[in-house]
Amino acid sequence: MNSVTHASLALASAHYENFPVASALLPMRLRKPIGLIYSFARQADDFADEGDLAPEQRLALLEGFRQELNLIGANEAPQSEFFLTLAAMIAEHKLPLQPFHDLLDAFSQDVVKTRYENFGEVMDYCRRSANPIGRLLLHLYGEATPRNIGYADAICSALQIINFLQDVAIDYRKERIYFPQDEMRKFRITEAQIARSDASGMWWTFMQFEIERARKLLQSGAPLGLVLKGRIGLEMRMIIAGGETILRKLHQHHGDMYQHRPVLQPWDWVRMLFKAIRKK
Repeated sequence: MNSVTHASLALASAHYENFPVASALLPMRLRKPIGLIYSFARQADDFADEGDLAPEQRLALLEGFRQELNLIGANEAPQSEFFLTLAAMIAEHKLPLQPFHDLLDAFSQDVVKTRYENFGEVMDYCRRSANPIGRLLLHLYGEATPRNIGYADAICSALQIINFLQDVAIDYRKERIYFPQDEMRKFRITEAQIARSDASGMWWTFMQFEIERARKLLQSGAPLGLVLKGRIGLEMRMIIAGGETILRKLHQHHGDMYQHRPVLQPWDWVRMLFKAIRKK
């Protein structure tokens, strides 16, 4: 394992995630490529989110990643050690480049777009911010059929929306609101209420609507956990169980993620594993 791959796996382990990332459930042969994919996404996401950079600087960093991908696409050698390692992995597993470009487009959008008028706009963002990961994993597994891609897209979009629901306060501190603006108006939810971390009034009714829609979307992709066999199927069922657990915690606290931000605890992982095994 070279230093880049080792660092990528360390990055995958260092960040809190609700869902397994290159976990021990997966066959060893898949952990390194998944770690590299995650590292690519994590680094690019941090360009858009972390530190005190100006928007122009963030976009320039993301453009640097885009140019490295363009070199790979042109069968030319990338400039950085990380992308040299990534290029070799992409070639070995015959991965498409478009999902990587889609991720960069989504992170670039985060720099310049902070509000979403309707759910269609949110889903378009999810199509580029989350779905590419599922598609890349299916290509790694050799299971990228049209049916499986449809299931994976539903799961990944649902997980992205669940992340939005649990991180309302965190996103607002970054001046972003991923709730559809038309739905906020319908339920009389204001930005001032979010700014106050106020879960009163119509908040619970609003959150019930958001939680139930995310649950249905997640369930629509759940058959993938049974389609995929062996350890990758177990991993997928764990991921789905993680999303269900966060939604259950949100529901238990009437959608008040301000006072009760849902996170997975050790006993949740035990329950999720038992559920994933039982569904085999």
